Amino acid sequence: MAMRGFFGMGSIESFLTSLMITLLTAASLGSICFAGPAMKPTIQTIPDFEKMKSLAGEWEGKSNDGTSGKVSYTLVSDNSALMERLAMGGESEMITLYHPDGDRLMLTHYCSLHNQPRMRQTPHQEKKKIAFDFVDVTNLSAPDAGHMRKLIVTFEDQDHFTQEWTYGEKGKESTVLIRYERKR
Repeated sequence: MAMRGFFGMGSIESFLTSLMITLLTAASLGSICFAGPAMKPTIQTIPDFEKMKSLAGEWEGKSNDGTSGKVSYTLVSDNSALMERLAMGGESEMITLYHPDGDRLMLTHYCSLHNQPRMRQTPHQEKKKIAFDFVDVTNLSAPDAGHMRKLIVTFEDQDHFTQEWTYGEKGKESTVLIRYERKR
């Protein structure tokens, strides 16, 4: 007759077999999760993403209508995405995430209007500009509700750049230009 294990839960042999399987599974999963740099995929370098990454830091700006704003850029997710935190005037802060998508860039803008337009980089010839056009939007309250449609980022020099945001609502578009200067 086989010996019963603790609390009458089965034989010692069965317990040891279960323990061994559990330990081997944990060791295998641990080696996959913590494999380190050897498991990282090879990442294609995209020159325009490198240019966007150069914005990391803090900036202050003013729009063409005189509204003051602050924007900061932080590299996140092992430098695979650039997070923008934008606050204009007294409005709520907005977040935009820029990331590679194949050989181009994409962005998702988390707007204070509670919608999230996505834009993809458009092919261009100008070295100092990166342009994004509308792809789709989530959480739009109505088909003609207001949301961002375009963005053009123009790099003037290492301490100055502009953003030109195009907003669309009910078939009409308007554009705001913001000129930024590096603070840190």
